[in-house]
Amino acid sequence: MKMASWILLTIVGLLIALFSFGSMGVAYMGAASSDVITGSTSLADLSLSEDVATALRGRRGTAAAFGFAFATMFLIIVLGPYRKREVWAWWALLCPTVVLAGILALRIPTLGTSQGVSTGVTLLVAVGIGLLLDVRR
Repeated sequence: MKMASWILLTIVGLLIALFSFGSMGVAYMGAASSDVITGSTSLADLSLSEDVATALRGRRGTAAAFGFAFATMFLIIVLGPYRKREVWAWWALLCPTVVLAGILALRIPTLGTSQGVSTGVTLLVAVGIGLLLDVRR
């Protein structure tokens, strides 16, 4: 089970990196029509000044950079200390994932929207399953 655990967690880390890289591409190189704000509304659909559109794309790029950095650290821990069965690595993967899901869940009471919360919940479930495969650690 320990092999299945680190393999699943590696796949999760690679998917985080892939989606973050894709979001970075939309923010920095994509057309405004491909930058979806909510539902089917894109930046091009909104009557925004160029400065506001640039600021929104910059925020998306910042979020993508943090996502990619999270994925990098996640993968370093999974492929290094976690794979070597170091106990602290189990907690080092669980804690930030719970924090991320919790902060994303704050959108519901504070912003009145659940958009984006499913990302955190899906990540938490996937990481939770991966960690539970090696819970005896």
